[in-house]
Amino acid sequence: MSEDKTLGVLKKAIILEQRGHAFYRNVADQAENSEVKAFFASMADEEIHHLNVLSAQFKAYNRKGTFDPETFQEEDSSQLSRAILTPGVLKKISAAGYESSAITAAIAMEQNAVRVYGEQAEKTDDHEEKRVYQWLSSWEGEHLNMLLEVDRALMEQVWSDNSFWPF
Repeated sequence: MSEDKTLGVLKKAIILEQRGHAFYRNVADQAENSEVKAFFASMADEEIHHLNVLSAQFKAYNRKGTFDPETFQEEDSSQLSRAILTPGVLKKISAAGYESSAITAAIAMEQNAVRVYGEQAEKTDDHEEKRVYQWLSSWEGEHLNMLLEVDRALMEQVWSDNSFWPF
């Protein structure tokens, strides 16, 4: 892939992470419940981590024309967010219309990130670049799966609370 194209993809990825951070931070700031606030704040923090990795890769690629394998660790990804997401937090999210709606928006945002990073991992022949994008796609995929679980739980809670079950 050409240098200009690679730097362009990195710029797009950095913007995705900045938007993700701003979104999660905004939801956290507006959440009234401290546990719900902590969940969205942890998601915002994870986006900052991604942003830092991408920024370091951008600098390395801009300077040397290669990705830098030393700028990130392939550690467990969304463990903090998962630990914070308890059944009690789910109930609090369901009770608040704004946070519940934010889950739907976050799902779309994470789906886009998974798609963008996955496509880039497929397109590149550079081993380190592929590794970075696969890692990001996997991490964002974990965010997506967690948010889909939240969405399913919220839907079931609404159905149960309103006696929508046909049996």
